[in-house]
Amino acid sequence: MGKRSSRSQSQLLSTLTKKQKKHLRDFGEEHPFYDRVSSKEAKPQICQLSENSDTSNSESESESEPEEVSGYHKLLATLKNVSEEEEEEEEEEEEEDEDALAEAEMNSDSDVSKEEETAAESAGMQDSNVLPADPKEKDWDEPPGTSQQESPEEFTDTKHESLFSLETNFLEEESGGHCPLKASQDPFLQHVNKELKEREIQAVATNPKTTQELKWPTLGQLVFSSKFQKLETFKPPKDLDLKALYLQKPLESTWTKTNSQFLSGPQKSSGPFTPLQKELFVVMNSYRDLFYPERTALKNGEEVRQVYCLHAINHVLKANAQVLANNSRRRGQKPGVGDDDDFRDQGLTRPKVLIVVPFREAALRVVQLFISLLEGDSKKKIIVSNKKRFNGEYGSDPEERPPNLKRPEDYEAVFVGNIDDHFRIGVAILQRSIRLYAPFYSSDILIASPLGLRTIIGADGEKKRDFDFLSSIELLIIDQADIYLMQNWEHVLHLMNHMNLLPLDSHGVDFSRVRMWSLNNWSKYYRQTLLFGALQDAQINSVFNKYCVNVQGQVAVRNVPLTGSISHVLVQLPHVFQRMEADNLASVIDARFNFFVNKILPQYRDAVMSHTLIYVPSYFDFVRLRNYFKKEDLNFTHICEYTQKSAISRARHFFLHGERQFLLLTERFHFYKRYTIKGIRNLIFYELPTYPHFYSEVCNMLRATTRGEEAAWTCTILYSKYDAQRLAAVVGAERAAQMLQSKKNVHLFITGER
Repeated sequence: MGKRSSRSQSQLLSTLTKKQKKHLRDFGEEHPFYDRVSSKEAKPQICQLSENSDTSNSESESESEPEEVSGYHKLLATLKNVSEEEEEEEEEEEEEDEDALAEAEMNSDSDVSKEEETAAESAGMQDSNVLPADPKEKDWDEPPGTSQQESPEEFTDTKHESLFSLETNFLEEESGGHCPLKASQDPFLQHVNKELKEREIQAVATNPKTTQELKWPTLGQLVFSSKFQKLETFKPPKDLDLKALYLQKPLESTWTKTNSQFLSGPQKSSGPFTPLQKELFVVMNSYRDLFYPERTALKNGEEVRQVYCLHAINHVLKANAQVLANNSRRRGQKPGVGDDDDFRDQGLTRPKVLIVVPFREAALRVVQLFISLLEGDSKKKIIVSNKKRFNGEYGSDPEERPPNLKRPEDYEAVFVGNIDDHFRIGVAILQRSIRLYAPFYSSDILIASPLGLRTIIGADGEKKRDFDFLSSIELLIIDQADIYLMQNWEHVLHLMNHMNLLPLDSHGVDFSRVRMWSLNNWSKYYRQTLLFGALQDAQINSVFNKYCVNVQGQVAVRNVPLTGSISHVLVQLPHVFQRMEADNLASVIDARFNFFVNKILPQYRDAVMSHTLIYVPSYFDFVRLRNYFKKEDLNFTHICEYTQKSAISRARHFFLHGERQFLLLTERFHFYKRYTIKGIRNLIFYELPTYPHFYSEVCNMLRATTRGEEAAWTCTILYSKYDAQRLAAVVGAERAAQMLQSKKNVHLFITGER
């Protein structure tokens, strides 16, 4: 994190309560609940006081005149009256918090690598349907304390404040900035101006989904679908001209330079896009929902990030240009002339784009791309407010990474840079200017992690919760969705359940400018959702099928794996796939447990079958097995993502030397640590891995201790008909189809090839 300590700032911090300090330390911004959006509401705010009085001297003034109440406390009093009892609790907890901070600073030189510590913290919120009983998380419900007066560098940027107000700005045609939207063929205008009828909305719930499959050169097998009456499909164009894409200025000139790193070699002849980017952007620009499950951090991750950032910034520039153009039209219009419906150009709240990313490093790269796309090679640099602070808080120090830490290449690509998973930031864009750390209700783009959004949205029954800023999201981008399966998928579901709901407060909106489909609570039918991940998973598919109801339709990439990850197993190992039967999807968990306890475990109770590793993808299944092993008094040890480093070392030592017969290992531990477990002779996959390449990685661990025991190695895998996608990723689509067609338990012996 960046060091931004100063004398005046320390004086301000001394006046804050413990909960206010905690919120400022964690996020460095005001809770969106307290944001002010309209210029009418901004007039009586405290930002006017900064012109007449020095904020840094507010403390000394309050000491000389104790009876005078500061402007900040007046504003805070209008929002919530804090009782004396709560104040006493805050003062008592403040001392404990300061002690904890001092202890954390003393322990900053720990021998444990920063990467492993951060990864463990990232897993801290996992496998919980609700927020954990963590005092740091509970304190979020209390009113945060960073006001606009107390954080002048963030909220009272009077020099640039007027640049980012849509209400008080007009389109400057001669400035060469954003041009007005004139072309009727613009996909943006066609999408936002599309009018739905009441009967069409009512029929969505009962209409069957119509689908059609097409094969594209790069994306492969595409499935077009829609629940509306008419399904339209299209083929990718051979040549893609930037002018035909209706890109807003200055993106036409800056995109080629920004994307030049991917256009070297044979791809240079494909134009300003790579073949993958070209097909992805054609789908995005049609404003259809998109699910692309082949985005990997090691191969095409940055290509995908480039193209969805282009689409996001293009959408924001067009939407803002439309508002600014209408501002100019209304200013030149005579009173009583014209129809107000001609100026409906915005939603109930200002945020238009929400980008969900797993780590701060991803947010850093997204913002850097926005700056590059707006700036390009222009000699006139754009204004970026709070850029230094952003780089300090979202960047990382390469020297902090231990040089001897060796992990697989895909691990290095995912866990690069700052991997903190608790963050959010608002970005306002207007007239070649970017404002970072903008209040949510004054932002155009929100970039956040699922955990960062969950702490704002809150849960039913909490006093302070807010999700109005999600009411008018027109473009939702969920990147690296597979990582959220390793964090806490419940946060993603919680977010989707609160998307595009009617706001509880007006937030100063001018209802004469709000689009009718937004007033009718039809925003979810106009929201475009872009979902990117590294694998086909039932939970990700469920989100795409359930929450994506775009009127333009949906496009999903459905390529079947021809060869599975079993082909990457380097040891000569027999793979025994044992099929279990389940009546329905809800009964699979119990069926798997009973099958394992009654059929599989008795074969390994003998002391001869020692050194048995049991790989468990789900933490809930891990807890159930651990409790059963304890109850049966079996000789075992266990490692999960919450296990301390000392306990991990003991468990690995006991298992290697045969002092423990069984070792229970969770998939999330392997995801965050990638340790090599030595001493494995017998391997049991309680369930097929979420990531296909984890199968070969775990199997190849048997090479770590080769003592002439290869002939006795065993590998057993449990699966059911509901594991079709994971099974195909491991053994290949053709072989998986043969295994699933069999009605009985199937024992297949497959030997991995070198």
